[in-house]
Amino acid sequence: MTTTTFLTFVGDQCGKAEEAIKMYTSLFPNSEIKSILKYLEGEAGGTPELIKYGIFTLNGTEYRFSENNYNHAWSFTPGVSLFVECNSEKEIEDLFEKLSSNGGKIMVPLDNYGTENFFLSKKFGWCEDKYGISWQLNLSE
Repeated sequence: MTTTTFLTFVGDQCGKAEEAIKMYTSLFPNSEIKSILKYLEGEAGGTPELIKYGIFTLNGTEYRFSENNYNHAWSFTPGVSLFVECNSEKEIEDLFEKLSSNGGKIMVPLDNYGTENFFLSKKFGWCEDKYGISWQLNLSE
């Protein structure tokens, strides 16, 4: 058995999956888009420019994604986020700035909240990128 995260771009985010995945794979080392399958003309759920199914990796961890133009009553929520354990001050600051800028938003500013909070870290931040994906960035001791 294996488990993986599956991102579904719908509503305002439909049509932005490929752009988002290209940004994510550019930010993390050892990352790549492994496959993209687009909808066929007339196929339910999408049009030929939309991604029916795809796989990418971020620093070796595999994720799956798709987008569709159905009228869903849901989208991404910060209740589920991607958690990134960073190795240096520069890494966490660069990632936080790139993920939270250009239409993203900061939910918990990048700061030292003390070792009794946030996974015993010396720096933590939580943001949402411009595609609606929520990210928790942590710099452990």
